[in-house]
Amino acid sequence: MCDGFLLDAGGCAVNTAVILAHLGVRTGLVGKVGDDDYGGWLRRSLARKRVLVDGVSTARRSATSQTVILPVDGEDRRYIHVPGANAELGVADIAAVLPGVRVLAIGGYLALPGLDQEGVAELLAGARAQGTATLLDIVVARGADDPVKALRPVLPHVDCFLPNQDEAHLVTGHDNPVDQAQALLEWGCASVVITCGAGGAVYADPGRVIRVRPFPVEAVDGSGAGDAFSAGIIFGLIQGWPPEQRLRFAAALGGSVCRGLGCTGTVFTRDEALAAASRVQLAAVS
Repeated sequence: MCDGFLLDAGGCAVNTAVILAHLGVRTGLVGKVGDDDYGGWLRRSLARKRVLVDGVSTARRSATSQTVILPVDGEDRRYIHVPGANAELGVADIAAVLPGVRVLAIGGYLALPGLDQEGVAELLAGARAQGTATLLDIVVARGADDPVKALRPVLPHVDCFLPNQDEAHLVTGHDNPVDQAQALLEWGCASVVITCGAGGAVYADPGRVIRVRPFPVEAVDGSGAGDAFSAGIIFGLIQGWPPEQRLRFAAALGGSVCRGLGCTGTVFTRDEALAAASRVQLAAVS
């Protein structure tokens, strides 16, 4: 028995886009939906949240993607996921909207079979050549192909790589997030943030390693916290903030979405996040 179900737009890219729009950033989304009722509902829902949906196209063969998230007290969440139309998303769909974009963030890489490694590497390299900052988030799906093979050609073209600690372990073989971050830097990304849930996060670039303490909050549901963190990093890049300021803001946003069910419903406003960022503690790692 439960009190009810929450139905909302979600997923790595959607959550990040919704939060950026909530912060006042002009944000567009690229993705695929099916030719079904859920596809129309999703477009309308995102438009109401001020996300530009011109880049959301209709798949030819598949229904709209759906995910059921089951929060479990004292344990990690359970996910039941149907990839649906997003399996048909290709590099050409993203490239079509790239000109003039300040930041390109790809969410869910490795769980999107239409995004081949050579095409993604070329896309990111071209984006950086035109002055666009590039961010990459991954989902390592059960039974997926070798993630190392898919990441090595891509990471040299990534300004900020944002896996969680479990994903970074699967990719690098290291347990410690500091070791994970150092290994990923050696693969060529300009910077990396390993999100560690209640353990905060670890940031690294060639000049420093910073441990980010978690934002103090009474957590109800951690769904979407990593996506909110990514939105905070993107917002800080657009503002031209130094890494420390970006990390504090991102941690405050990430903590704020944990205060209720769902992925974006309790996220801080821009002013709330700016005020809360001062409560986030950072520590240099030697």
